[in-house]
Amino acid sequence: MDRSVTLIVNPAAGAGRAAKRLPTAEAELARLGIPVHREETTSLDHAIELARAATEAGEAVFTLGGDGLVGAVAGALADTGTPLGVLPGGRGNDFARVLGIPGDPAEAVCALAAAPERKLDLAEAGGRPFIGIASCGFDSVANRIANESRLVKGNLVYLYAALRAVATWTPARFELVLDGKVRVYTGWSVGACNSKAYGGGMYAAPNAELDDGLLDVVVSERTSRFNFVFRLLPRVFKGTHVDLPYVHEMRAREVRISADRPFTLYADGDPVQELPVTVRVRPGALTVLAP
Repeated sequence: MDRSVTLIVNPAAGAGRAAKRLPTAEAELARLGIPVHREETTSLDHAIELARAATEAGEAVFTLGGDGLVGAVAGALADTGTPLGVLPGGRGNDFARVLGIPGDPAEAVCALAAAPERKLDLAEAGGRPFIGIASCGFDSVANRIANESRLVKGNLVYLYAALRAVATWTPARFELVLDGKVRVYTGWSVGACNSKAYGGGMYAAPNAELDDGLLDVVVSERTSRFNFVFRLLPRVFKGTHVDLPYVHEMRAREVRISADRPFTLYADGDPVQELPVTVRVRPGALTVLAP
C-alpha cells in the first residue's frame, strides 16, 4: 500500500459488528505503517460524499460495514481508479467472501495491504450502484422480513426470513427482457447477479464472475413448497440448486424485470425501487484490492 487510506465505518452494521472490529483493524493498519483517518457514517449518502472526498485527496478507500455500504462507496469510486478495500463488518459480508478476503479484521488488513489492484464490474439497478445481487419476488418478502427482524441475529436471519416468507408465498409471473429478448416465467424469484453470493453465504449464482461484463440472471420457476424448502434452499449454500430443472440461468448485459403484482427490488440487502426495474452492468468500472 503506497498511499494513505480513508476508512469509512458504519458502526451500526451487523448490530454493531463493525464497531467491535474497528480497534483491531486500526491497530493493524498502524502496525503496517499505513496512514489512515477514520470517518464514521450511518448514512449511505454521507458515505458517498466521504468516498468522493477521498478520491479528490488521492487516498485509497477502505470500508468496514456491510455490502450495502460497499455498494454505495463503489458507486462513488466508479471509473475514478481509486482503489477500494473491503473489510468484513456486516452480517453477510458476501462480497468479501467471494473475493477471498479473510473474515478476521487483522488478517483482512494484511491481505489488502499486500493485494494487487483488480478491475471488476459494477452493476446498477434503476441507476443505483450495487456490487452483489439484485433480486425480487420471494426474495423481496424475505429481505423485508430480514431487515425488520430484531430477534434473530447474524447470518441466521436470512434463513429465518426465508422460512417465514414461504408460509404466505403464492407464485408470481415475471417478464424479463434480456438484451432485448423477452422471457416469461411463473414462480418464486428472479436474481440479477453481478457476484456469486448473497444472504450470508447463499451461492445464488455460482457461475457468476465479477469481471466478465455480464449479469447472471437466475430464475426459480414454479415448484412446490416442499421442493423449495427441502430441495432448493439447502442446495443454495453450495450453489448446486442451479442443477434443478426448475432453476434457470441466463446471461445478459441488461435485464428489465416486471411482474404481475407489486414487488420491491432489493440489491445488496437494501430496497431499491418497485418493479419494473432495469438492471445493467458497467464492465471494469471498479478498482478493488483483492488477494
